Amino acid sequence: MCGIVGYIGPRDASPILVQGLRRLEYRGYDSAGIAAFADGNLEVRRCVGKLDNLERALREQPLVGAPGIGHTRWATHGRPSEQNAHPHRAGSIAVIHNGIIENYLELRAELEARGRALSSETDTEVISHLIDENIQRGLGFVEATRQAIARLEGSYAIVVLCEKDRNTLVTAKSATPIVIGVGEGENFIASDIPALLDHSRQVIFLEDGEVAAITPTSVSITTFDNRRVDRVPRTIHWDPVTAQKGGYKHFLHKEIHEQPQAIIDTMRGRLVQEQGDVRLAELDALGSDWSTKVSRMVLVACGTAWHACLIGKFLLEDLAGIPAEVDYGSEFRYRQPILDARTTLLVVSQSGETADTLAALEEGRERGARVLSVCNVVDSSIARKSEAVVYTHAGPEISVASTKAFTTQVTALFLLALHLGRRRGRIQERLGRELLSQMVGVPQAIQAVLDREVHIEQIAKRYSTASDVLYLGRGVNYPVALEGALKLKEISYIHAEGYPAGEMKHGPIALINEEMPVVVLAPRDPVFPKTMSNIKEVESRGGKIIAVSDQPGSDLSKVATEIIEVPTTHHLLMPLLLTIPLQLLAYHVAVHRGTDVDQPRNLAKSVTVE
Repeated sequence: MCGIVGYIGPRDASPILVQGLRRLEYRGYDSAGIAAFADGNLEVRRCVGKLDNLERALREQPLVGAPGIGHTRWATHGRPSEQNAHPHRAGSIAVIHNGIIENYLELRAELEARGRALSSETDTEVISHLIDENIQRGLGFVEATRQAIARLEGSYAIVVLCEKDRNTLVTAKSATPIVIGVGEGENFIASDIPALLDHSRQVIFLEDGEVAAITPTSVSITTFDNRRVDRVPRTIHWDPVTAQKGGYKHFLHKEIHEQPQAIIDTMRGRLVQEQGDVRLAELDALGSDWSTKVSRMVLVACGTAWHACLIGKFLLEDLAGIPAEVDYGSEFRYRQPILDARTTLLVVSQSGETADTLAALEEGRERGARVLSVCNVVDSSIARKSEAVVYTHAGPEISVASTKAFTTQVTALFLLALHLGRRRGRIQERLGRELLSQMVGVPQAIQAVLDREVHIEQIAKRYSTASDVLYLGRGVNYPVALEGALKLKEISYIHAEGYPAGEMKHGPIALINEEMPVVVLAPRDPVFPKTMSNIKEVESRGGKIIAVSDQPGSDLSKVATEIIEVPTTHHLLMPLLLTIPLQLLAYHVAVHRGTDVDQPRNLAKSVTVE
């Protein structure tokens, strides 16, 4: 997730671009850059780090002129560096890009075979070279771009400057957002509405498979196959803060709804569906024989990431046949963990800066374990200190309570487990294809749950005055119960506990009375009959049962006070679907109680102290 902006008109572009990037800095902040025509020449300014560094560079070396494009980066290919920062220049072309080009390695090899010199590690640079080649062949700017993007596979939103046509910006979109702001004698481009609101409230949303040629006085839209599109601008009434949240009241609500796309981004470029396999090239850093030689994995994390690790244990043991154990980062180094060279320490962190998890990583390295991490923030401390990193590509998570980081961590762990299962001969091609088919359907299934939000909000309102809530789950879903309880505690300040459902009779059952809501995860999986027995134990003691199930049926509806239905998927993927109603339940309870949803008391986003 990166922020992109463009301006064409009579004003100096640099201040407008920097202001727009400031509005989009939440979309990425590891590097930034702009390109514009200054005295008729196309010039680029780029800096690693946050936008302040770019502003400092522009004060030292101003870039005066227009049109221009700007970018703030959330790295997906290539580490954060000035060399990898956007815009990328090739001959007469400068390009900025948000998304992932899945076939960039093949395209890069083609370009280098034709004598093109590429200077970065990014997938974006190949786009600038492809367009420049077409320009040199004599194609017009728009057609050169159109033919270049015909070669691309993946998701992208691009904005392009060309020295051969200085009165036009070209933008194109496939599965990644682009918004055009329409002004008086000037026009604007951005990846999100906040960057536009200071200049225009009239916007045109580009759709997938469309290219737009933009001049100061016109916007011309065509499809990838060059059919004309007529679209009337819409008026936006959002204030800037609401716009940054995408129209949602809270960042947490926005991030809950971003999960289908975040999971797609985590899967993108890693699935080889026709072979029932997962491609994780980043694991090559561990050696070609690591997948078959690893004899044990120790998963370490804190908070929500620890819950993801609990699910990861089920996945690694079931799919890969690798013994796995889970430990708290805050406890790991205060005992004597048994580690050796055949043990892989798998650390999981959204920020990559969690102090306890980082300390556990150092302990593991000292004891001779291989270190693999699952992380969201590129080039973070944990990522740098790991031998290999599987990035989740969730994009920035602003709200303190984690949502999309959790589901993308679970997604990454599923992909890792399947990758290992295939290489260790535990999963054959046919089963691999079936599992990937189910995995590919998860984002749409999550969207179906999100579409039932009104029903979940009604349930949340009815139970928002509860003082205690119990969450129960079995098997791979009991960590989801822990996570659901944590979400409610974090943002609503209601006391909540999660348990494996079979453990209820060993203590928690004493708490159940007519006043206590009990949230039960009850998918029709192999342990459903056992879960039903636990539900009946709650019913007989008067507890208010909120059941979450993919196939409620009459047996469940007879005993449950409330039912939240989710789609059906493979039982090892069910945690991803069951998590969503619990996030929405916690969110709407917190809203009804009037708490600070995005910044709950006493909590921090990244815990960098022990």
